[in-house]
Amino acid sequence: MKKEDRVMEANSASAQSMTIAGLNLIKQALSIYDSDLKLVVANTRFREMFSIPDALIEPGASFAETIRFLIANGEYGELPQAEVEAFVQDRVDRAMAFEAHYFERKRADGRWISVEGSPLPEGGWVAVYTDITSAKRQESLLRGRSEELSDQLLQYSEELSATNRKLEATVTALEETKRQLIASEARTRLTAEMMPAHIAHVGPDQHYTYSNRRLSAVMPGRQSNIVGKHIRETLGEQAFIAIKPHLQGAFRGKASVFEFTDQLSTRRIRVAFTPDSEVGERRGVYILSMDITEETQTRVALQHTRRREIAAQMTSGLAHDFSNLLTIILGMQSKLQKMDMPSDAAELVEATLGAANRGGTLLNRIADMTGHRAPEMQATAMGSFLADLYTLANPSLPDGISLSIDNTIPDPPLLVDPGMLQDSLLNLILNARDACGRAGDIMVEARLVKDTWLQVRVCDTGSGFSKEALKHALDPFFTTKGSEGSGLGLAMVYDMTKLAGGEVRIENTDQGGCVTLRLPLRLAALDNTPGLVLLVEDNSDLRGLIREMLTEMGHSVIEAASVDEARTLHAEVPDISMVLSDISLEGDETGVDLISGLPGDSVPAYLMTSLPRSHQLYIEGAARAPVLSKPFSADQLGTFLHTR
Repeated sequence: MKKEDRVMEANSASAQSMTIAGLNLIKQALSIYDSDLKLVVANTRFREMFSIPDALIEPGASFAETIRFLIANGEYGELPQAEVEAFVQDRVDRAMAFEAHYFERKRADGRWISVEGSPLPEGGWVAVYTDITSAKRQESLLRGRSEELSDQLLQYSEELSATNRKLEATVTALEETKRQLIASEARTRLTAEMMPAHIAHVGPDQHYTYSNRRLSAVMPGRQSNIVGKHIRETLGEQAFIAIKPHLQGAFRGKASVFEFTDQLSTRRIRVAFTPDSEVGERRGVYILSMDITEETQTRVALQHTRRREIAAQMTSGLAHDFSNLLTIILGMQSKLQKMDMPSDAAELVEATLGAANRGGTLLNRIADMTGHRAPEMQATAMGSFLADLYTLANPSLPDGISLSIDNTIPDPPLLVDPGMLQDSLLNLILNARDACGRAGDIMVEARLVKDTWLQVRVCDTGSGFSKEALKHALDPFFTTKGSEGSGLGLAMVYDMTKLAGGEVRIENTDQGGCVTLRLPLRLAALDNTPGLVLLVEDNSDLRGLIREMLTEMGHSVIEAASVDEARTLHAEVPDISMVLSDISLEGDETGVDLISGLPGDSVPAYLMTSLPRSHQLYIEGAARAPVLSKPFSADQLGTFLHTR
């Protein structure tokens, strides 16, 4: 159970105790039953007045069973056994009507009580029982000693006395109901404010009538205090256009759940619209909005991984057979080269060898695209990375083509796969070189977008993309270079970017073509200051060994063997500076589930595993955090945690 849940349960229990203590102070007996005629609460005076046993005072006790007890206890006088159930059913039917009532009756012991019942807004009712024996005696005495009073005056006096008692009982019940409603509203509002989502209501005029203060957290750049404002003004024109069709449908009574990308914050938002309506009346729309940016990035990476697995299964058999055929062709052609042949035949052999070698290269590139591969996330300083990229790429450009790099990313290193990113950018630079021909400019621009994306653009002053290329350039084997191109360059860039949960865009500018890569922004933690490490490992021997490694580095360690234990410790211990978890753990959940569920502003998380790099869990984990393969030494662990 989460800490917030336990706090709310404790507050609820405290409020319940205070409520019962307050009810016990009033002089009247009081009971509250819900819409199913189950007891919600009763005070001590109710138990004492009717000698109710403990079992019928507990919450959930049956109203019908209470009536049967009162009959058996003589509360309603001598009642034939054959009429008991009919009497009970009559009382139950009257109670289920939930109608306000007041009456006075004489008990079997000769005392008088008044009974006042009032229905509650959400079903059920509250009943107040008052001992009016003294008042009845005074009325009798007044009747005997006031012969001079007319019968009419005496009747008015009795009616007035009964009315006053009725009003007093009604006021008591209403005050208790009001207190409960206020407490319920406060708990509901607190719950809404604690939700990691924006909860709101707009009226028929599209102005907010209610909102918790979470809009700015879900959609950065917006205000939090928005009650009374129009939804278009609050969200902005672009976001309003995205949700408008669904909002109009909700006003017509159609519920919907959809996703859209907020252009202002670049966040992916999931929205649920629920009509607030009754028969023949439209009162507005309830809105629930959540930020699912990281969820979407992870989902895209996993979906792409599954597509890659299917492609690998389909091509592996073909590649195997094709490789055997190429091996045979190369062997036979090599033998032919050694024979005495006319010059024309020798040229054909050379051409055949070239084609076979090119086929082998193509097979290797297909294997690169479809084979199992996991991103190897490393702390990377983008300034140094781009400088190295310039050093690698510039010699491959002719004299007439210039390469420039514009980097606006600050110094703190980022978590990326430098090998994959470098391969992608080199591929794009070489494509830009081919597009420029003999002369032109290639520009590489790196910057951060809305604290969500690492964006790198490669633009050129070449001929740009054709209409067909804009549609199919990312498809495998599509090429505009004829026999000179394999059609796998941009497809590999797309593949590597999707593996990391990113996206690729191609477009034409006023000067030429442009390819934009966006990768999820993850900051690297390089601080080796000793701290408190949450170690999650289900093997007790291995956990002890890793604990010793961490303590020798100066860290303090708290330990867990499962995801549930780790989540409890993470919620209750405030000073955790790092999470180190095995991927495979006891229970149904894995270390990948653990770090995926940590808050976005949580401490750095690292994974370790003995799984092969081709394993699905290894691939999923590497897309979320750095992964260290077992076995490892203390030095390797220190390097992994402190210099990535």
